[in-house]
Amino acid sequence: MAGYAIAHLHDVTVGPELIEYLERIDATLEPYGGRFIIHGARPDVREGDWSGDLIMIEFPDLGAAQAWYESPAYREIIPLRANNSRGALLLIDGVDRDHRATDILA
Repeated sequence: MAGYAIAHLHDVTVGPELIEYLERIDATLEPYGGRFIIHGARPDVREGDWSGDLIMIEFPDLGAAQAWYESPAYREIIPLRANNSRGALLLIDGVDRDHRATDILA
């Protein structure tokens, strides 16, 4: 099943460092089969409050997401993002295509 990297970023400062990060991140994803699913879209908030930016990257599995995050190429550019934003980044398993809500009760 797919694995995901999900970031919820706030107070993003778009300057030379963040531009460099954006120019370099795609090359770090390629070896691990990563691709952007959500990046920079403005949400249509229906319930609750929302602020910040949501980024979602899909990988073939959680192991690939973990290998990408720990890769020297990605570790090298993390400060370019982290020094110009605040927020959380997590790696998480997806679910199978036939997943149903009640499956978590098993």
